[in-house]
Amino acid sequence: MTSKKVVELFYDVASPYSWLGFEVICRYKNMWNIDLKFRPAFLGAVMKGSGNKSPTMVQKKVLYMDKDLNRLRDYFNVPMQHPADPIGVIFKKGSLSAMRFLTAVQEREGGNTKAEQVSRELFLRIWNEDKDITEPGSLSEAAVKAGLSESEIKELLELYTSPKMKDKLRSTTQDALDYGAFGFPLLVCHVNSKAEVFFGSDRFELMAHCIGEKWLGPQPEKAHPKL
Repeated sequence: MTSKKVVELFYDVASPYSWLGFEVICRYKNMWNIDLKFRPAFLGAVMKGSGNKSPTMVQKKVLYMDKDLNRLRDYFNVPMQHPADPIGVIFKKGSLSAMRFLTAVQEREGGNTKAEQVSRELFLRIWNEDKDITEPGSLSEAAVKAGLSESEIKELLELYTSPKMKDKLRSTTQDALDYGAFGFPLLVCHVNSKAEVFFGSDRFELMAHCIGEKWLGPQPEKAHPKL
């Protein structure tokens, strides 16, 4: 077997399209010959650093996104429900604390397993349960549901506000900007010493072609139930 191709996923739990991309790449991580690297980053800084503007500034975009996400929810089989105040959740409360917490989870573990579980719980809190992700108690609840122990959570709550975690999140976010990010999700595939960059949750077919893998749709288990 050829060596695994490194695939980096830059994402923010405040982004609904990040959740779609996150779940799809997680479904393929053991089917494709890839080494998946989660890169939790801060969308707010990417938007500012790239000069991008919020889609909420264009009313027609807001109306389209509402319909689009409803369609994608079923197509991707991701249990997405709009929060009562999506603009407040995304742009007023924000996700900085949550992304620092995820950075700490990954730092402590040195891998992806717990980061994947906690990420999913944070996505669920915003985009399914309409719950807070900014307070320490909220982050603790997500970590408990993800299966982390009381001692692990205590350590993480001390770690995620540290200068080290703030700097690491800032560095990861800058890495995304250096790849040309203007939003999330951003997938970076390293092929033949070259970085191939894909933006959005609808580029998997092209990405699969670039890395020499087969795309079986967003729900590959349905295409091949025995997988």
